[in-house]
Amino acid sequence: MLVLAIDTATPAVTAGLVALTDDGVEQRAARVAVDARKHAELLMPLVLQACADAAVVLRDVEAVVVGAGPGPFTGLRVGMVTAAALGDALEIPVHGVCSLDAIAADSPRGEPLLVVTDARRREVYWAAYDADGRRVDGPHVEAPAALAERAGGYVVAGGMAGVLDGPVVGPDAPSPAGLVTAAAAALRSGAPAPLEPLYLRRPDAVEPAGRKRVTTG
Repeated sequence: MLVLAIDTATPAVTAGLVALTDDGVEQRAARVAVDARKHAELLMPLVLQACADAAVVLRDVEAVVVGAGPGPFTGLRVGMVTAAALGDALEIPVHGVCSLDAIAADSPRGEPLLVVTDARRREVYWAAYDADGRRVDGPHVEAPAALAERAGGYVVAGGMAGVLDGPVVGPDAPSPAGLVTAAAAALRSGAPAPLEPLYLRRPDAVEPAGRKRVTTG
């Protein structure tokens, strides 16, 4: 199965083509650009560049996997909306996966792991994994100091791994292969994982409380 994998939950805008087989995953192409303010401008060009690198066209893709966060509202929704639109246009399933799970999938096994990414507002998103890579806690959002108080004994991955004292063993952001690995069971079963963004908190923008009264003289 040929899978398009995308993620916009971190400052890294990621797109790639991955072949899923009975034996595992094979990353065919990957394009990554790091810019926390240009997810919308960068994502589709990266998708098309990855397709060209893999010598395929979008019609060859059989499924889409998208990182569902947690991530900042504006950047995350770019990936989610793009994935949904591509799935609808190509008439293929779209699978949402926790972006932290994809980073964990790219990290070495054998020790308890924390994946920590930037939540802005002086906070981090995090999730904990056991030595076999299974998520056992999270995802959550909180201040780094609060997480550091109970982070002993873990190795660390993710873009904010440096805020903790544990050894850094994994990548800053999800790879296409990591995203597909995290979604592999759902892809093979044919049952799409829910396409629900993990914002973990409300957006900054709020709807006005009421309309201003307009009077005429």
